[in-house]
Amino acid sequence: MTSDAIVVGAGVIGLTSAIVLAESGRRVAVWSRDPIGDTTSAVAGGLWWPYRVEPEEKVGAWSVRTLGVLAELAARPGETGVRMVDGTLAGTGLGDLGPWAAEVPGLRPARREELPEGWGHGLRARVPVVDMPTYLGYLRRRLEAAGGTVEQRAVATLAEAAREAPLIVNCTGLGARDLVPDAEVRPVQGQLVLVENPGVDEWFVAADPGSADTLYVLPQPYGVILGGTAREDVWDLAPDPATAEAIVARCARVHPPLADARVIGHRVGLRPARSRVRLEADTAAGGVGFPWLLHNYGHGGAGITVAWGCAEEAAELVSSC
Repeated sequence: MTSDAIVVGAGVIGLTSAIVLAESGRRVAVWSRDPIGDTTSAVAGGLWWPYRVEPEEKVGAWSVRTLGVLAELAARPGETGVRMVDGTLAGTGLGDLGPWAAEVPGLRPARREELPEGWGHGLRARVPVVDMPTYLGYLRRRLEAAGGTVEQRAVATLAEAAREAPLIVNCTGLGARDLVPDAEVRPVQGQLVLVENPGVDEWFVAADPGSADTLYVLPQPYGVILGGTAREDVWDLAPDPATAEAIVARCARVHPPLADARVIGHRVGLRPARSRVRLEADTAAGGVGFPWLLHNYGHGGAGITVAWGCAEEAAELVSSC
């Protein structure tokens, strides 16, 4: 065997998991059905915030650990794609958050004058906003610097990887629905609109976890990402023009100049939702035994938020065997 571990999946969860293993001294190969730039992670908005992910009792620690790593990477935004940006979460109070909120530096209630018309309360925070294409490129370079490799290679079963390495880490996201198989994994469709920046320098989010329509404005170096949707069990990857128009209209209520901003792109991604993240060792899948099979999938809309915490816990599980 030429690898100590094969990580299946090259989104943010897979690449981060591979880096932690490779930097601990293991020979790691990442297999991905799609190019890194075509993964769900590549079209994500890129805001650090625990969103649509369970279990709550573990997500907090994963998120805080990832926040610490991203804050360090923000010192080199041109290289990593990570910046620390001020912003507002409208319609949410400190009491709506878990204990993890106490670990977010500077998180505080928003003052009345800091909220757009229509919102009576909210929070202010300075958190990472990640340019995902740049960040994924950074993760690949970091993995390769640690001796890891990335190969575009689709697998029909996890047993294919098990024939080539003693440790398999399953980071296939929505693909786990068929590959494991795990019927608990299901899509939550997110549609975004990318526009030229008319002067937005802060992020803004008003997202009801129970609603199929959300509102977020995320400034990136290449424009402003406007969102969005959270439509459960929708598999369609084609942008809907009427939905895009509604997204721009919602965001323009917060930043009126967005109504006339030139649209430069549309994005649709399928969040890999599950009742709770599956981060655990397994001994078999599909009736085929594995020396070591580790699952790390089902992160919903919070892959970027929990990636480093989950990757480090996965590595600890491997080290404890």
